[in-house]
Amino acid sequence: MGVIGKSATYGGPASAASIKSSRDFLWKPGLPSSRFTAETLAGHRFTPQARRVIRFAVLGSGSGGNSAVVECGGVRLLIDAGLSAKQLCLRLAQLGIQPENLDGILLTHEHGDHVKGLKVFLKKHPVPVFATPATRKVIQIQGIEGGTWKTFETAQTFSIGAAVIQSFTVHHDAVDPVGFVISHNSRQLGVVSDVGHVTRSMIERLRGLHGLFVEANYEDHLLEADTKRPWQTKQRISSRHGHLSNDQVAELIREIAHPELGRVVLGHLSSDCNKPDIILTRLRACLTEMGHHHVGLHCACQEEPTEWFEL
Repeated sequence: MGVIGKSATYGGPASAASIKSSRDFLWKPGLPSSRFTAETLAGHRFTPQARRVIRFAVLGSGSGGNSAVVECGGVRLLIDAGLSAKQLCLRLAQLGIQPENLDGILLTHEHGDHVKGLKVFLKKHPVPVFATPATRKVIQIQGIEGGTWKTFETAQTFSIGAAVIQSFTVHHDAVDPVGFVISHNSRQLGVVSDVGHVTRSMIERLRGLHGLFVEANYEDHLLEADTKRPWQTKQRISSRHGHLSNDQVAELIREIAHPELGRVVLGHLSSDCNKPDIILTRLRACLTEMGHHHVGLHCACQEEPTEWFEL
């Protein structure tokens, strides 16, 4: 799908050696260690308040490339690397993060708009990469190497320092696509990038979130009326292994909204088949009807990073 323009909102120094040794200590399947010291991981000292919360930002989202960054408990994680390595570095810098201070890259799946910048980025910044074995294998075939690779099974829970990551299956035309719930200090962020339809198991996994980053790719009537895409492409997009429509996102939000959900950020909007005001207006009406006036809504875009969102 195409890309959109400016983002839209509605409503509400460690040494290289010390960073490396800390990363070696990070990978812990299961629960995080109570002995973990977050301050050894960052390029600056995290304040007590910063260690208590989760905050996240989207570096860019659309068919041209997708990437987001999450910070919690002194740990910084990149989710996907679909922008060019140059843009990844520039946009991280805009958010106050140096690439060498990342503690890991989580991959949702192997499509180019989610891994395009990974090969060059890893040559300059050998950050640990976390992926399922099947995704890792396909990426190896693509010739992407560098960094330290860690694999996890779909539906496995593992920890990277103080961040607890729960992976879960999503339906998309990739080899083994996953979503994530990232938890820290009783706060939870859900990340669902490319997915064709919402399942009951996915809904259950996303209940109780404080923040959600989810795709809202197209509006049904705009996709149907689109003359740029052949019928087969439109069928793929709207299939159960394609992308989420605005109606599907609204139904998902109806299922998981609760009083402590504070922020929903929408990504992967098509410039041809969706508009920020359509999905923002629809979700605002949905949330208002449910009595959740407090939830902040935001549409990420392709050309620039969002602000930091704190949960």
